Amino acid sequence: MTIQAVETAVEHAPTAGEYIKHHLGHLTLNPQSFVVDFHTVNLDTIFWSILMGVIGIFVMWLAARNATSGVPGRFQGALEAVVEMVDDQAKSIVHGDRSFIAPLALTVFVWVFLMNSMDFLPVDLFAAILRAMGMGETHFRVVPTADLNGTLGMALGVLAVVLFYNVKIKGIGGWIHELFAAPFGIYMAPFNLLLNLIEYAARTVSLAMRLFGNMYAGELLFLLIALLGALAGPFGIVGQIVAGSAWAIFHILIVTLQAFIFMMLTLVYIGQAHESH
Repeated sequence: MTIQAVETAVEHAPTAGEYIKHHLGHLTLNPQSFVVDFHTVNLDTIFWSILMGVIGIFVMWLAARNATSGVPGRFQGALEAVVEMVDDQAKSIVHGDRSFIAPLALTVFVWVFLMNSMDFLPVDLFAAILRAMGMGETHFRVVPTADLNGTLGMALGVLAVVLFYNVKIKGIGGWIHELFAAPFGIYMAPFNLLLNLIEYAARTVSLAMRLFGNMYAGELLFLLIALLGALAGPFGIVGQIVAGSAWAIFHILIVTLQAFIFMMLTLVYIGQAHESH
């Protein structure tokens, strides 16, 4: 490569802000024009969410298929520990039939954990693959939980399950009565209804925002670490390796903790649906 070609490449190299903005973009059918835009479909979020769900199902099926009553191997032992942990939490929170709730909580934990774990892949890996395939600088993100659309979709799913159990446990009449009568009595019906609707909305939004905020911040930090090598020369490359390794190790805790918190809040909200005021 000639000196002139190098200078041309440097001139056209993206700035730090452009680099981060590019990596935070989604592969989408329609560009998002507003904060809430139902015409926008993030194909990368949908693809990786479904793929991680399929992988999670396959892993659990494989564990169940190869399970033995003797001394378990490491794979079986690890999954048994996860199943027992989730079942213990379900028993302590939900007082009722858990034949569907415990497997649901396990599914939520494994699914969210796998989606969060995509953050460990190199930030430029799929960008390089797409460039090699001749697709140019295509936006493509691989962490579904770093997309508010993904986490809000899961939170709405939890809300649907909570509403289902409210009606199943209390009956449609009992649940509607609770909406108007709890917590301050039937004489405060309008205020009670408003308060309960706000509570349902706040639960859903906070459940989505908590997971999204943590994973988005983690992804952004990985991008900033990736810029060290380009902005600070040889010392930046060393700092990139050290900081990247340290953050990746710490991020293992965040990935697991966020999956656990999402599962626990799902159980708490379902458990509250079993209680009457």
